[in-house]
Amino acid sequence: MRVISGLARGRKLKTPENYDIRPTTDNVKESLFNIIQFDIEGRRVLDLFAGTGQLGIECLSRGAGSVVFTDESREAVKIVRENLKNCGFSATVLQQDAISFLRSCGSFDLIFVDPPYDSQLYQSVLETINSVDILSDGGIIVCESRRENTLPEMRPPYRKRKEYNYGRVKLTLYLKETN
Repeated sequence: MRVISGLARGRKLKTPENYDIRPTTDNVKESLFNIIQFDIEGRRVLDLFAGTGQLGIECLSRGAGSVVFTDESREAVKIVRENLKNCGFSATVLQQDAISFLRSCGSFDLIFVDPPYDSQLYQSVLETINSVDILSDGGIIVCESRRENTLPEMRPPYRKRKEYNYGRVKLTLYLKETN
């Protein structure tokens, strides 16, 4: 697993020795960043359920203003910190429950939601984002899930923009419409 583009292009990222963390495949990651490539530079990014941190690190490499990484797993937080150091980036890395974090954080322009596929957290995370309204106007939420999962609609001003399928993986993009 490597950084695809930007300042840290080609840097290898550490992956876990066990499979408690499921990194996004390179093909899906490359497709994702082709979709959002113009929505990264200078933006405030949240990598929720960070795992290895590869999505947030890719954003830093491509010019994101800042990234906050959160994960409940101590091992994941350790791997994210090592990967940031290896790439020469600094960022906020927190070991914290996603819902608790969302209830007390600031706003973001881009949010990655990639919980363990079988965790059933998509609904509660999206509902929390909707209720605390932490996404900036025009901001994007990217959810990675199993292809067969149907992710919920969100209440206005949020709306499901588009779904993209890549083998067994689905990316669902939500947008917060501007006033």
